[in-house]
Amino acid sequence: MKKLLDHINFPSDLKQLNPDELPQLAQELRDFIINIVATKEGHLGASLGVVELTLALHYVFNTPEDLLIWDVGHQAYGHKILTGRKDVFHTNRQFGGVSGFPKRDESDYDAFGVGHSSTSISAALGMAIASRLKGEDKHHIAVIGDASIASGMAFEGLNHAGVTDVNLLVILNDNAIGIDPSVGALKQYLTNVKTGKEKQDNVFEALNFDYSGPIDGHDLTTLISELERLKTVKGPKFLHVITTKGKGLKQAEADQVKYHAPGKFDALTGEVPLKSNTKQPPKFQDVFGHTIVELAKENKRIVGITPAMPTGSSLKFMMERFPERAFDVGIAEQHAVTLAAGMATQGLIPFCNIYSTFLQRAYDQVIHDVALQNLPVIFCLDRAGLVGEDGATHHGVFDLAYLRCIPNLILFAPRNEIELRNIMFTAQLGLNQPIAIRYPRGRGQIMDWKQPFSKIEIGKGEELKAGNSVAILSIGTISEMVTNSLENIENSDAFAHYDMRFLKPLDKDLLHKILQKYKRIVTIEDGTVSGGFGSAILEFASKHDYKNTIQIIGIPDAFVEHGSKEELQQYLNIDESSICEILNTTLELVNR
Repeated sequence: MKKLLDHINFPSDLKQLNPDELPQLAQELRDFIINIVATKEGHLGASLGVVELTLALHYVFNTPEDLLIWDVGHQAYGHKILTGRKDVFHTNRQFGGVSGFPKRDESDYDAFGVGHSSTSISAALGMAIASRLKGEDKHHIAVIGDASIASGMAFEGLNHAGVTDVNLLVILNDNAIGIDPSVGALKQYLTNVKTGKEKQDNVFEALNFDYSGPIDGHDLTTLISELERLKTVKGPKFLHVITTKGKGLKQAEADQVKYHAPGKFDALTGEVPLKSNTKQPPKFQDVFGHTIVELAKENKRIVGITPAMPTGSSLKFMMERFPERAFDVGIAEQHAVTLAAGMATQGLIPFCNIYSTFLQRAYDQVIHDVALQNLPVIFCLDRAGLVGEDGATHHGVFDLAYLRCIPNLILFAPRNEIELRNIMFTAQLGLNQPIAIRYPRGRGQIMDWKQPFSKIEIGKGEELKAGNSVAILSIGTISEMVTNSLENIENSDAFAHYDMRFLKPLDKDLLHKILQKYKRIVTIEDGTVSGGFGSAILEFASKHDYKNTIQIIGIPDAFVEHGSKEELQQYLNIDESSICEILNTTLELVNR
C-alpha cells in the first residue's frame, strides 16, 4: 500500500484525496507524530487526539485564507506537519528548529501565535470583525479544549461573539482533560451533555451561538459533513466535538497525564523507559510539594491553590493528603490569586502555586487584590528562569522585573532546596505582607535536602565567598553556576560572591558594605536585565551616590526562543564557560 503522507506537504495536496482515503492518512499522520515524539520528545497526547479533526479542517476549509487558530498549541502537531513543515518536524522544539507552538513568523498557516491557553476565541473574533470591516468573505475557526474554555478569557470572547453577526466557528475539543483532568461545574455540564443527562438549556445557545453536536471527533465522515454544513451557516457557530486524548496509542489513552508530554518512549510499544534507580537530587517542584504537606500537618490554616497544574507543581501531594485544603481551580490564574486573597482575609495561609509565566496573566490581581490590601498570600512561582524547549511563551524570565515594582511584596529566590523549604517554613509562621518565592524547573543539587526547618530573616543576604577585588552578586539558583565558575577560574581569590536572596527588600546594610569595599560589581541573574535584579542594584548605587562600575549579566531585552536550557544559557552567555570568560575580562580591567 502506498504511503499517502509521503505526498502530502500542504492542504492543497490533501484536497486531492478522496474522502475514503482519509482514514488511512489519519493513521499515517498519527504514526508520524508518534515516531518523531518518541525520540525527540514533545507534547504527544493532545495532538494524537485531534488527528481526524485536523485533517477535516484542512480538507473542508481553504487555509490559510480561512483563518484557523489553535488554542494553546499542544494539539497543533498534525497541523504543522500538513502545512509545509513535515520534512523539518524532527527539529520540533529543538534549538534553531520549528516551534512547539503555532507561530506567526514560522508559517502563513499559523494565523495566531499561542502558548498560553484560552486566547483563540478572542483572537478569532478579532480577525472575523476585521474581515467584516474590510468586506472580506472568509471563515474564522477557533479550536479550544474543554479545560481552556473554562477560563475567564474564553468566556469573555464567547460573551462578545454572541452579540455579533460575524463568521466565527468555535470548535470545542472535548476530551475531559487539559494537562491534568478538567475540573469545575462546566466540566460536569459537558459530561452531562455527552451522556444525555443534561436537562438545563444549552449554555452555548443561551450565548446566541448556533450549537451543534456533540459529535464523534474521530469519525471523519461525520466531521467533514458537519463542517461543510457549518460553512453555510451565518453568524457565530459552536461545534461540540468529543475526542480521546492520546487516541491511537494505548498507553497514551490509558494514562493521559503522563502522555501529555512523556519524554522519550518506545514508538512500537508505547512504553516509557523505567527511570534509573540512581538516586538524584529532587525536583524543586517536589521539594515544594512535599514541604507544603509537611507544614500543613502542623499548621491547620495552610491551604494550597493551583490553576490547573497539580501534577506540574506537585500540589498533587497535598491534594492526596489534605483534599479539603488543596484546590485545583482550573485554567483560571486571576481567580486563583483573588481566591487566595479572600482566604487570607479570613486568617487562612494560602500557598498560591503558579508557574512564573502564568502569573503574568494575573498581574492586576497581584497588585490590586493582594499587594494593595497587604494580604499575606504566599506565591510559589515554579518554572522561574529559562525553561527550555517550550520557548518564548513559557520562559519565566520576567517575574523579577514585573514583581519588583509592586509595593508591599517580598520577593525571594532560594539558591537551593533547603532555602526553599526554609522560606516556606518562615512564610507560614506569619507575615504581615505577601511574599513571592521563585524557583526553577528541574532538579536541585542537594541529596540530603530534608533538613530541619530554620527561620530566614527577611531582607538579609549572605556572603558565600570572600574576595579582594570584584564582588559578584547573584540571586536564586544561578548562584550554583557562579560557585562552579569560581572553582574553575584562576585568581578566584580576587572574587567575592554574595547571594542576595531577597530582591525586595534588598539587604541595604550588606549592599553598603559591598559598594564601599569593591569598585567593580558584577550582578548575575536568570531574569531579564531590563528592570530586574541588576537594575535594582544600579538604582541603589545611584540613590546613594556610589560611583562603582556595575556590570549586569542576565537575559537580554529580547524574547528567547526554544532549545535546551543548556543551549540557551550558552547562547545567552550565562553558562559557566561564559561566566568564567566574563570574570577573567573583568579582572583584567581591574588590574590595568
